Amino acid sequence: MLKVNILTLYPEMFPGFLGFSLTGKALAQNKWALNAVNIRDFATDKYGSVDDTPCGGGAGMIMRADILGAAIDAHYKGGKLIYMTPKGAPLTQKKLHELAKEDELTIICNRFEGVDERVLEAYRPEEISIGDYVLTGGEQAAMIMLDGIVRLLDGVLGNEESVADESFENGLLEYPQYTRPIEWRGQKVPEILLSGHHENIRKWRLEQSLKITEKKRPDLLKKTS
Repeated sequence: MLKVNILTLYPEMFPGFLGFSLTGKALAQNKWALNAVNIRDFATDKYGSVDDTPCGGGAGMIMRADILGAAIDAHYKGGKLIYMTPKGAPLTQKKLHELAKEDELTIICNRFEGVDERVLEAYRPEEISIGDYVLTGGEQAAMIMLDGIVRLLDGVLGNEESVADESFENGLLEYPQYTRPIEWRGQKVPEILLSGHHENIRKWRLEQSLKITEKKRPDLLKKTS
């Protein structure tokens, strides 16, 4: 079972959408466990203060090293320590597979301009970004990452082929999919998918994946070439 600790200022945000569908079912079946920790519980004043103004001036507030460090010490006992930040390495399907093999993840979510750099130097968390944009907090990014991780855990999807054929699994975008009715608004399902010839279908799907990837994400082809 994958154990997940979330260090956040808003523990009530969890499990959020992770409590629904496949991830919610997996949570109920103890395929993974979630512990949302309120960083304010480690504040040292009666106001629950966890931030302060940046040294040297500047906009925004900075998460204090002593408060966040105490929260990490109390809940990070092993496994992977992760900090969600736009400055991190881009999240990829390969990284999701790596994280899905961990026994425990501790994820730091910030809501300010940043965290005191001394925390990053002391604990050396793996810094991960879900894209080249900025959100109001790391909680949303953590949820997206966890959604991608949990669905890769054993027994969550139920059909391992569902993962193998998906976009990014083989460096390509997924081929087009069809179902009944066979004809809809004058458009028909490609005849080859109705042929029953599995090898020809496999080749057609690969060709379609290559075409779609070349059109929509040519950068992916450059990475695999």
